[in-house]
Amino acid sequence: MLNDLPSQATAFLILFARIGSVLMLLPVFSEDAVPGRIRILMSLGMTAALWGLLRPVVMPFAAGGDQALFGILIVEIGVGLAIGTLIKIMFQAIIMAGSIISLQIGLSSAIIYDPALGGQTPLLAKLVALAAVLFCVGMGLHHMWIAALVRSYTLFPVGIVPNLGDLAQLAVTTTGKAMLLGVSIAGPFLVYGIVFNVALGMSARLSPQIQVFFIAQPLNILLGLALLAVTVGAILTAFSVSFAEWMQTGFS
Repeated sequence: MLNDLPSQATAFLILFARIGSVLMLLPVFSEDAVPGRIRILMSLGMTAALWGLLRPVVMPFAAGGDQALFGILIVEIGVGLAIGTLIKIMFQAIIMAGSIISLQIGLSSAIIYDPALGGQTPLLAKLVALAAVLFCVGMGLHHMWIAALVRSYTLFPVGIVPNLGDLAQLAVTTTGKAMLLGVSIAGPFLVYGIVFNVALGMSARLSPQIQVFFIAQPLNILLGLALLAVTVGAILTAFSVSFAEWMQTGFS
């Protein structure tokens, strides 16, 4: 048993390289609010949990030399970062939808610093994103993240460098789907913005002496928040279902 300990440790390190890289970029786990030590401990715990299932996959590569091990670790870290980046890009759809909603109801100036994006983001977009995370966890979508991680060893075998052109094309396709999904789930607010602004323009045309801006801004926020309260459940459901379908089809 002790004679197999070095190879077991090497296989665990190979498994940890990909799993840890993915978890470093997953939604919630990649937030700067989560300390780095906590993320490392969670990655180690996830690796230990999947060790029994994925051990036969990585054990054949544990007997190589130092140079082979270094190359395998580099490839595994790269594959893990690629998978985590794809998931993170797709998750940006809900943040994009929240930004569109903020713009349409007049709350785009209420911004906070978002460490995950490295810049400022509307407060309402951050709130919707946090609600989406809780909603996805409540629906069990995080189990699909784990299943996708296990399935990645079939799509991207250990030690084999994936086609960079295919990965780039997949990233472009995922970005397009994320943008389409973000605009789609924010569609009711785009319609609301058009209707409200047309009505506002007609009111200003009919009664030029009325200070339309001072009347319209509070009304816009009130109606927009009321519409959000009515549609937020459908928005989160549509996002979760679309996200789950995207992962079930192998990120395509």
